[in-house]
Amino acid sequence: MLLLSSCRGSARQQDIESLSEKYAVPGDRQLIVYTSHKEEVYMPIIREFEERTGIWVELHTGGTTQMFDEVRQVMPDSGCDIMFGGGIESYEASKDLFMPFEAKEKDVIDAAYVDPDNLFTAFTELPIVFVYNKKLVSYSEVPKSWEELFDERWKGQIAFADIHNSGTSYTILSTMSQLFDETPDTLVERFVAQLGGRILTSSGNVIPKVSDGEFLIGITLEETARKAMEQGGDISMLYPSDGTSAVPDGVAIVKNAPHSYNAGRFIDFVVGYDTQRYVEENFYRRSVRTDIAHTGYGVMKRMDFDLKESSSSMEEVFLIWDEKTGREGE
Repeated sequence: MLLLSSCRGSARQQDIESLSEKYAVPGDRQLIVYTSHKEEVYMPIIREFEERTGIWVELHTGGTTQMFDEVRQVMPDSGCDIMFGGGIESYEASKDLFMPFEAKEKDVIDAAYVDPDNLFTAFTELPIVFVYNKKLVSYSEVPKSWEELFDERWKGQIAFADIHNSGTSYTILSTMSQLFDETPDTLVERFVAQLGGRILTSSGNVIPKVSDGEFLIGITLEETARKAMEQGGDISMLYPSDGTSAVPDGVAIVKNAPHSYNAGRFIDFVVGYDTQRYVEENFYRRSVRTDIAHTGYGVMKRMDFDLKESSSSMEEVFLIWDEKTGREGE
């Protein structure tokens, strides 16, 4: 009885009880999820999870960088259970935010994407591709490699989002840096100059801006490009001939999670066979499970992407980016 009384009086327990009272939902039926996924991705997954488990999900949404910043702010006060979305290099760089969890079906997840510390779990594989306006640029003209992006004719014509608002944009910079074996200071400076001062606020604008001809080419996710092509957009895509990264996005349990058991159930659900098959068939995303074949996807040359190098360079890249884009001191 003394032990139970002590637990009930702890700050952590009080936080959990406060959440239960706030939402009039029993504590064992709650889950707080911060996600950087688009609504069309997270909503059907969340709804199915709630339907199957009876767990009520409180959602917080925004860009990857924003969500990681907010998770860091609320983590000490037990304000979040799950971070869902964003490239796993962001998780690698923020491991201090997460607690270990080993997915029930870890053995069928591609070993290349398994964190040895079990602090995050890969969700879907996301190759980087080039897109171009097929009415304004012929296939013979379009850049086929990363190096060709730096041709003078494409200066100011590349649709690319601010890395502060797009985890994908950071992955793209890291991909180029590793492919060229070039340090971030020179690579970022060269690429910012090639953008010609035209930087989008959101990665969600890349496809529309290329499709309407405001930009001739763009760099984005295979998922995003395939979806736009399926919907009849004026774009085509190609895989860079010199190789590309296919960094998965992730999911992880946040330290001090008030509903850690439910958080574990959520991770098992999103990497489970049914969900992974669903995202392959409906979201144009490649499953991270080895027992699901990628059908209908193009052939790409996958580079050996160094996740630790990418995560360790993150702070430096942001500082250089801010300096070269004029954000420094904002």
